[in-house]
Amino acid sequence: MKIVHIITRLILGGAQENTLITCRGLAQRGHEVTLITGPAVGPEGQLFEQTRGQGYNVIIVDRLCREISPLWDTISYRKLKKYLRRLQPDIVHTHSAKAGILGRYAADTLNPRPLIVHSLHGLSFHPYQSPWKNRLFMAIERAAAKRTDGFISVADAMSRKMLAADIGTGKPFVTAYSAIEMEDFLRVPSDEEVKGFRRKYGISEQATVLITVSRLAELKGHDYIIESARRLVPYFKDCIWLFVGDGHLTRQIRADIQLANLGYRFKFTGLLHPKQIPLAIHASDILVHCSLREGLARVLPQAMLCGKPVVSFDIDGAAEVVNENTGRIVEPENIDALTDACAELIQDPELCRILGENGRRAVVGPFAPDTMLDTIEQTYKDLMH
Repeated sequence: MKIVHIITRLILGGAQENTLITCRGLAQRGHEVTLITGPAVGPEGQLFEQTRGQGYNVIIVDRLCREISPLWDTISYRKLKKYLRRLQPDIVHTHSAKAGILGRYAADTLNPRPLIVHSLHGLSFHPYQSPWKNRLFMAIERAAAKRTDGFISVADAMSRKMLAADIGTGKPFVTAYSAIEMEDFLRVPSDEEVKGFRRKYGISEQATVLITVSRLAELKGHDYIIESARRLVPYFKDCIWLFVGDGHLTRQIRADIQLANLGYRFKFTGLLHPKQIPLAIHASDILVHCSLREGLARVLPQAMLCGKPVVSFDIDGAAEVVNENTGRIVEPENIDALTDACAELIQDPELCRILGENGRRAVVGPFAPDTMLDTIEQTYKDLMH
């Protein structure tokens, strides 16, 4: 099949990594694959190097960006139409909000019209933005859904929320958990590697490390982690909180930590190459994820593959992997519950070990690349008949 994937930008992020694994896997299975994307701008890093020599073509639409811009969006829409007309794909598969709208509208104008599939990595509407914005985005998504033949969700929760908002009613929704390249996460690094990583960031061998891997941006919940740390520090003398990532709130978050007098308890790695993430998690003890808006954060199953327990806010698809057997899932924004969950795990290494082993067993099958690719390929075939 001739398949075109469209995503807004190739920054370091879950939707982007998912899309690259999909493009490479489909190309390896003999399909003719093209990825159309905008440039990677901002402090979040980029993934373009990972597209080289992978068996699929990449086209950059230089005006395709995340922010709403009537002029640039019009230019991008016209370019998408031009590229799609030239490529004449059998399937157009879109990812992320902006590319999902422009890409589906552009594909719907083609003759012959390709199959149009949209992946739900996260939703453009959520409780943490103004009602008028939510109404606007829901209306736009409803209109785009009429031009969509099928949806692929990274979690069952995504499908439920779309249908509850009357978006895509009557269209097929399929869940394909976001694939992870597992080898590096399953490989247990040597003691020297772990000690070297900790040394690099000034973390003692004895410290209990609570790691957060996330863009330093709005709705990622770093403020809840800082407040829970403030409450935990008097009781746990050897705990370190490690923030992995970068973003436009980095300076603000550092200032908040200094204001709370916790500078000596927090370490920052800045942006890490995706290949370094497994070692960062292996060198830590507990993953804490307090995002308020996420499809299903890939770092949750990544931590489980490393055999680490996770503490997560109960948002979107988190409960599909985090439970009493694999970690602790707590009410969003509930700092008391977050603090209690972290305290329970900090003081019980044996419980951490058991939860970590349970987590690894739970995610190895569902998050394997072949599992996701089989589901996507089967979805394409089902829609064609």
